[in-house]
Amino acid sequence: MTARTDKLLNLALVLTSLFGYLEWGTDQHMFLLQGEFEILTKLWTDPASAAHPFTLLPLLGQVLLLVTLFQRSPNRWLTFAGIAGIGLLMGMILFIGLLGPSWKLLVSALPFMAIAVWVVVRRWRR
Repeated sequence: MTARTDKLLNLALVLTSLFGYLEWGTDQHMFLLQGEFEILTKLWTDPASAAHPFTLLPLLGQVLLLVTLFQRSPNRWLTFAGIAGIGLLMGMILFIGLLGPSWKLLVSALPFMAIAVWVVVRRWRR
């Protein structure tokens, strides 16, 4: 519909991606926001330890979605690329939550996935 709505949806995608919940091992867990903060701090001190596709692609996806917020009319392909970058990790979180089953992982991934599907369907029609 409007560029303002597209920007709000892209902002919602970024915000919901930050609340993805990661859980591994016996007593280790964090939200994606915490993990990204650690990655960004390590990226400057020890880039080799932070360079992994599952860390860099979602971060790149968020950057692409943030770039669309400053465009007059958000670019459809930048939006799709941003969703794909973040969607790799959030899809994995959702998949593991289904296999687990872990309700924490499911609840953290579903808002992003629902908004992503809504945005793709909405933007693809235009």
